[in-house]
This record gives sequence, C-alpha cells and structure tokens, in this order.
Amino acid sequence: MYPMPVAKWKPFNRRLYKLSLPVALLIWLLPMIAVLVTSVRSTQELSEGNYWGWPKHIAFFDNYHEALTTSPMLHYFWNSVLITVPSVIGAIVLASMAGFALAIYRFRGNTTLFATFVAGNFVPIQILMIPVRDLSLSLGLFNTLGALILFHVSFQTGFCALFLRNFIKQLPYELIEAARIEGAGEWTVFYRIVLPLIRPALAALAILVFTFVWNDYFWALCLTQGDEAAPITVGVAALKGQWTTAWNLVSAGSILAALPSVAMFFAMQKHFVAGLTFGATKG
Repeated sequence: MYPMPVAKWKPFNRRLYKLSLPVALLIWLLPMIAVLVTSVRSTQELSEGNYWGWPKHIAFFDNYHEALTTSPMLHYFWNSVLITVPSVIGAIVLASMAGFALAIYRFRGNTTLFATFVAGNFVPIQILMIPVRDLSLSLGLFNTLGALILFHVSFQTGFCALFLRNFIKQLPYELIEAARIEGAGEWTVFYRIVLPLIRPALAALAILVFTFVWNDYFWALCLTQGDEAAPITVGVAALKGQWTTAWNLVSAGSILAALPSVAMFFAMQKHFVAGLTFGATKG
C-alpha cells in the first residue's frame, strides 16, 4: 500500500538510488546555474560566442549595476511589492473565512460550493484572458495596481479556500463545541481558536501565494501597458533590446527578480515544512 522506506531497500537498489540523486539534482539545477553564470559574463565574451565556457572576466558589479540602471528596475520591484503583499493578505484572509465556513458549518449547498472551489482550480487561466481584460477596461482598472491586486486575490482565493478548508476539517470539532458552550461567539471561535491552530498552514500558504503572485508574468502582461503599473517580471522582459539582447543583463535581472521569493522561502522554511506536514499524523 505504502512505498517501502529507502533504508529497507536491497543494497544495490539503495546504492543506485544514492548515486542517481546527485545526477538528477545537477540536471535540475543546470538551467539555473547557466543563468547565474551568464549574469556575471561580460558582453564581450557573449559577442565572441562564449556562452557555455567559464567566464574569463567576472563582470558581477557591472552587469547588476547596469541591469538596475538601464531600466526602471527599482520601480518595477516596488510595484511587485505593492501588488504581492496586499494580494497575499487579501487572499489568505478571505480564504480562511471561507474555509472556516465550509469546514465547520453544515448548510444546504455546502458540498456544491466546495465543488465549485475545486472546479475553479482546474480552469485554464488562458481562456479567461479576454473576459478579464475586457472587465478591467469596463471598470476603468486597466493598467493599474488595483487591477492586478483584485484579480490575484480573486484567482488565489479559490485555491487557498480549498487548502485551508481541508486543514480546518482535521481540527477536533469538540474544541469548537466547547468554546461555544463557554459563550464564545463565532468570530471569537474563528480568531482565538481556529486561526492559532492552523498557523503553520497559513505560513505555508503565504509562501505559495507569494511565489505565485511575485512570479506572475501572464496577468501582468495582460493587464498592464507601459511602466506605470508593471511588476518586475515585465521589467526583466524590458531588458531585451529591439535588435539585439544583452543576455547577461537579462540573466542579472532574472536573478534579482527571483531573490525575494527565494529569500522568503528560506526564511519561512520551518513553517512551510510544518504546514505541509500539518495533520499528516494522528496521536
């Protein structure tokens, strides 16, 4: 029924598994290593065709400084912060309340509503591009930070509600009944009892949503035009020239764009692992 632990494998299979792990890791990291090495490669080496060899001259400060100054990268970065932080907070707040209602209350249509949340996660976002763009134009939100925040909150809330509903469902219902008997209201039960118990799940979800929103390029491209409301993902694409592309600058911009989500993951790694394993065992 369950996979056999690696420690119980036959010696040959266990040795083969341990040898294959570094190879698989190297293959997985190879594109990121190539981007990192290209980000410190000089323009002269790229023009000479040295794409895969080790850089003869490390142009770390020159490339990253030029990536920050040749385009309004700091403006794009600040736009990403203004988009991502409210989107994460809004999606988690709405989803925690929706997950609480779906998990705790028994009402007609509960299963149908939950199935709607589940089905919404299987809708390809590409087919929503035209209606969402038209809606943003009709509401006067096109090319604004508010449009990206609104639509990110809308699209992420369904996944977050599905995620949190399952976690809240695993909590002992006796805790909620005991709180109600003691006279606690529903908001008190939600805020004082449920939220502290699912804090690891909220932290894991915050990291996932932060990564989704920060790295979004599709909706940023559909709902913005120009530099006014563009996030950093669009800003990296702006480093490409019309006739030629300085791939060292594009790589440096990509590294700068990826740093916040990577830093947040390592800062919240303990909570992320705890959230993913929350409720995995009983007793």
